[in-house]
Amino acid sequence: MPAPEIALTERFQSAFVAAFGPEYADADPIIRPSQFADFQCNAAMGLAKRLGRKPRDIAAEILAAVDLEGVAETPEIAGPGFLNIRLRTDWVAAQAAELAEDEALGVPVPEHVDTVVIDYSAPNVAKEMHVGHLRTTVVGDAIARTLEKLGHTVVRQNHIGDWGTPFGMLIEHLLEVGEDSDEAGLLTTDPNAFYQAARAKFDADPEATGFAARARARVATLQSGDAESLRIWTDLVGMSKEYFHRIYDLLDVTLTDDDLAGESTYNADLETVCTELEADGLARISDGALCVFPQGFTGRDEQPLPLIVRKSDGGYGYATTDLAAVRRRVRDLGADRIAYVVGTSQELHLSMVAETAREAGWLPAEVESTHVKIGSVLGEDGKILRTRSGVSLRLAALLEEAVTKARTVIDELRPDLPEEERAQIARAIGIGGVKYADLSTAHDSDYTFDLDRMLALTGNTAPYLQYAVARIRSIGRRAEAQGVTAAAVPLVENDAERALALQLLQYGPVLTQVGAAYEPHRLAAYLFSLAQAFTAFYDASPILKESDEGVRAGRLALARLTERVLVEGLDALGVTAPQQM
Repeated sequence: MPAPEIALTERFQSAFVAAFGPEYADADPIIRPSQFADFQCNAAMGLAKRLGRKPRDIAAEILAAVDLEGVAETPEIAGPGFLNIRLRTDWVAAQAAELAEDEALGVPVPEHVDTVVIDYSAPNVAKEMHVGHLRTTVVGDAIARTLEKLGHTVVRQNHIGDWGTPFGMLIEHLLEVGEDSDEAGLLTTDPNAFYQAARAKFDADPEATGFAARARARVATLQSGDAESLRIWTDLVGMSKEYFHRIYDLLDVTLTDDDLAGESTYNADLETVCTELEADGLARISDGALCVFPQGFTGRDEQPLPLIVRKSDGGYGYATTDLAAVRRRVRDLGADRIAYVVGTSQELHLSMVAETAREAGWLPAEVESTHVKIGSVLGEDGKILRTRSGVSLRLAALLEEAVTKARTVIDELRPDLPEEERAQIARAIGIGGVKYADLSTAHDSDYTFDLDRMLALTGNTAPYLQYAVARIRSIGRRAEAQGVTAAAVPLVENDAERALALQLLQYGPVLTQVGAAYEPHRLAAYLFSLAQAFTAFYDASPILKESDEGVRAGRLALARLTERVLVEGLDALGVTAPQQM
């Protein structure tokens, strides 16, 4: 069951061979949706340059050679050489019938199953997740879900901050307050409070003769493998994991403990990384530190920019850990692709790490490494979203506010529903609204956090899409009560049915594009268009009020196919569709 673009591409490529010769067999027909027809072939301009002739003349030759029998009506030449294509309604109907029978809903089996390692979320142990973690978490999770639906193997890597200097003061503070104390319990309820208390003690000892001295000594003890220090560190990590789980459960993301791959994971590899870089002549001592100078990176002084892999005091930094991670992800995890879902501010760092890894041979040319750049969440003032006191907004507080606001609306609109069901719907709408607002924005763009807009039932929002699903399910329940059964084949005859069917046929191509480019916002835009097409169809084509039994059954089948695609698409984004709203 080829999607329209694929079917048309095959026909036009055959036409290129017939009109211009076999050397044009791989020319791209550039089939795109069009506002003037169903699709448009935009190849004439490019072919005209290669052939040294006028685009409209090329378009005329393509038109004479192309065989669209049974697929489309005769195209029209428009403008400088565009070919406007209207598909045959019976062909669209046949494709929709095949789609309804396809469990994969038109998602093609990949030619090559990739192992894709996705680095996302990455909170810090003993620190609370703030709004800045929202986007890295939900975008990364949507990409992971999408790739799995496309048939690829996904390896999630939650590169948490669980090693380094701060753990000296955290361990010492935990020992002072007692591991069973109420303050220690803050690690699972309010990690920031615990961290700030430890930081305050550290900062209050500028001479490093008391707490600060013990904290610094503890770092060395921990990193040397001291059993007692490692035990306490393990407890700290364990308590933080409980907190992470609460946030991940609330967000309904797929990360588990098996996906944890924090900085500590690579501790044993760091010296090896440095040794290999030195042995290969890629690293040298500069100002007391061991540095790599990857090709293509210079500072403002036009001098090579260093990537420090071992500090002058013998310690290691993020670059060393990230290089060790690349080695392991390729060698041990078998990555064909690596995606870093990380803030835009890390672009230079990640680019230098990738170039260094390529020069060292740890990141072969055939392994793709992509920085999925994440923009910021802004407040109404256009600045990074923070509390009134200027502190980064707690992610848990933001999510709880969204659920509470959604619950207020549900209580007003549906007091007839049981308490438990209203709570479930409120959570689906509140969390779904926040996630979708993020995912419907290009991941490298900033967006303004506006709960009222996120939870609106109109516009490109999760509630609008969730309502479309709930509406179809309501139709299904009423149909069942009336003894109406859906046909095996969706009805595609009038313009509204045809427009909806064409949208449904785009699901596979759109999901494929999203998985290749790591752009969930394209899936969100598609689902919004699909929901709009369903609304237009429902307004123009009554289902249960239709007197003709066959038409009624066929339209019900088309509605149910729409429900399947909407639910699958929302699931790829990590958004739940409640049974009713």
